[in-house]
Amino acid sequence: MIYTMDATEFSNAIISAANKLVNNKTILNDLNVFPVPDGDTGSNMSMTVSAAASELIGRSFDSVGDVMSVVASASLRGARGNSGVILSQLFRGMSKHLKDCKIADANDIGKAFSEGVATAYRAVMKPVEGTMLSVSRDGAEGANAYLADNNEIVALLKATIQAAQKSLDMTPEILPALKAAGVVDSGGQGILYLLEGALTYLETGKIVEREDGEAMPAPKKGSAKVADSDIKFGYCTEFIIEKDNGAASSSLFSKNIAKKGDSMVVVDDETIIKVHIHTNNPGYVIEEALKLGALVNIKIDNMRYQHNELSASDAPAAPKEPPAPYGFAAVAAGEGMEDLFRDMGTNEVILGGQTMNPSTDDILEAVNKVNAETVFVLPNNKNIIMAAEQVDALTDKNVVVIPTRSIPEGISAILAFLPDATPEENKEAMTEAASFVKTGNVTYAVREFNLNGETLPEGKIIGLTGKNILAAGDDPAEVAKALLAGMVDEDSAIINVFYGEDVADSDAEALQAYIEETYTDCDVLVHSGKQPLYYYIVSVE
Repeated sequence: MIYTMDATEFSNAIISAANKLVNNKTILNDLNVFPVPDGDTGSNMSMTVSAAASELIGRSFDSVGDVMSVVASASLRGARGNSGVILSQLFRGMSKHLKDCKIADANDIGKAFSEGVATAYRAVMKPVEGTMLSVSRDGAEGANAYLADNNEIVALLKATIQAAQKSLDMTPEILPALKAAGVVDSGGQGILYLLEGALTYLETGKIVEREDGEAMPAPKKGSAKVADSDIKFGYCTEFIIEKDNGAASSSLFSKNIAKKGDSMVVVDDETIIKVHIHTNNPGYVIEEALKLGALVNIKIDNMRYQHNELSASDAPAAPKEPPAPYGFAAVAAGEGMEDLFRDMGTNEVILGGQTMNPSTDDILEAVNKVNAETVFVLPNNKNIIMAAEQVDALTDKNVVVIPTRSIPEGISAILAFLPDATPEENKEAMTEAASFVKTGNVTYAVREFNLNGETLPEGKIIGLTGKNILAAGDDPAEVAKALLAGMVDEDSAIINVFYGEDVADSDAEALQAYIEETYTDCDVLVHSGKQPLYYYIVSVE
């Protein structure tokens, strides 16, 4: 029977817990409710807890409080995805309670777990029952019920596991989506694995062994250099048109300049039009723009010259300039997506997205590279927002997270930025711009699913907005057409299509022709995003 734990025992229990979760991360990923290739809860929790465990291995500590402090700090920096951030907050709350403990008894551990649950709930804006939050809370309540009359640590952990397992088994009854998919909550199952791994060490004195060597590697940073000859259109041209006539449409303007370049983005508001294009003839683009109104904030960069400057690797580094008022860091996956954000003024692009959520530390590293006083962060994925929101507390810079949930939302947000506005005004304007964007995705099903009462097989192409599957078929372009039919309405003015690395240019061009013929009142812009997993990402504004 165990009544107290010293720092070494406590550290070993956490390492054992981490290894148990890592060994089962594939099972957690497979518990994904929706039939899309983004089941990454296991990977996110695995990498988060591995970041903490790696700081414990081979080290000795003077107190349990010291162990938990290291775990809290490392897990926060290594947190990936919502599940990873919630897990880091559980550890953070436990660290607060245990900070003065040289050794820990059952009461210390039980109360620390309760404090961890309270901290995690406070970190989530809209806590959802039937998730890892409620499983953790119910486990903590089971622990405290045991502590009313007992104080042995192994029995405490068993009581916690029993209560947490009962809660996990109820998650399908709380969340209909889990019941429909025939699964329990993946994050809650991850909490069970952690508790079970710790129990194994306490009962046997042996740390659960890692079966896979290491957790999933982090996304690779950086991108390959582009040869000067690969720059087809040399001038990055940006400006704002202050429209003479607010009712004037940018449709004809967009079609005219589209023939003169690529990487084009034209966003038409009531009073202004924001324009970005790569072209060899910026004069033509400006002449066409002047037909609609006066031009402001004109910026034309010679990309070939910039590339040659960057390629001169033997040149001495230039002195660092004073920080700019504003800078940008955005998350994106795919060479085309990365290029698009850089062309729009993004200083740092963090490679990531579905299945490869960057950690808080990855985002922090990018923010610290931006030579600016205020850095706007565009997560561009709902599962990265929480990790991004942890960064502000870790740097002296003013970090403003715009809660963008998709690449199209991120693009609209950055186009809404005004250099003369305050950070608060820009956050409001950028967030509002993102909220007007409807995003759809065309990908493939990783398991069988139900659509309109019919069960369809794994491997089918699906089109969805958010969590709603609107279309399915065998051809990505046909599914994209059906998806857009459910997204475009009488208020729609702009359709953006980003095609992925598995889509041929000719297929994308054929889809563009169809969309232009079908939705004649909308401006249609097609970009080579080269993103993985998703054949098409479409947006409607």
